Amino acid sequence: MEEKPYVIINAAMTVDGKIASKSGDAEISCREDLIRVHELRKECDAILVGINTVLKDDPRLTVHKIKSNRQPLRVVIDSKLRIMEDARMFGEKGKTMIATTEKADKKKMEKLSKKESVELIICGKERVDLKKLMEILYSRGIRKLLVEGGGNIIFSFLKEKLADELRVAIAPYIVGGKHAITLAEGDGFEKIREGVKLKLKKYYALGEDFILEYEVL
Repeated sequence: MEEKPYVIINAAMTVDGKIASKSGDAEISCREDLIRVHELRKECDAILVGINTVLKDDPRLTVHKIKSNRQPLRVVIDSKLRIMEDARMFGEKGKTMIATTEKADKKKMEKLSKKESVELIICGKERVDLKKLMEILYSRGIRKLLVEGGGNIIFSFLKEKLADELRVAIAPYIVGGKHAITLAEGDGFEKIREGVKLKLKKYYALGEDFILEYEVL
């Protein structure tokens, strides 16, 4: 593929690997880790999430826990254009790019296109082509991209070999639940050895949490 941004996946999970409980509660990070995440956001040119994260959490996707003179571009993967027309991020400073497909509802596309802070891009027929999206982002000057979830998006970036780093905050909780979302969802690999190989770069305690930083091999 053409040149792409440097991609960092960041997530917080419980000791048993859940990034949200069975009810969808995702308040996992301790206060110190939230600061770490916002410092990381400040370093990046764009923040990317999947539509399920938006529908469940309605995130702002901004740098607001620390001072910042700029806001990263917000990128949402939304193949069927299900995003709410009154999503909180639309009222924040900076721009929101929605990557959708040819299957997206044309009337909703027209409505969203009228918002000054929103840019819609067609990036695939039925599913968003992540490699194509990376090329588009790179061409727009995005050199460092932060991927914040959810589980399906994280798995897709890892499976398609688009991620360069994985940073995980492990919180001292076990929540269980076979329907609770794990760090990486998707179809999964048949065998352990087929999985994505990581190399540990750094680890440290932070507040109540423990941070692991990996290079994706």
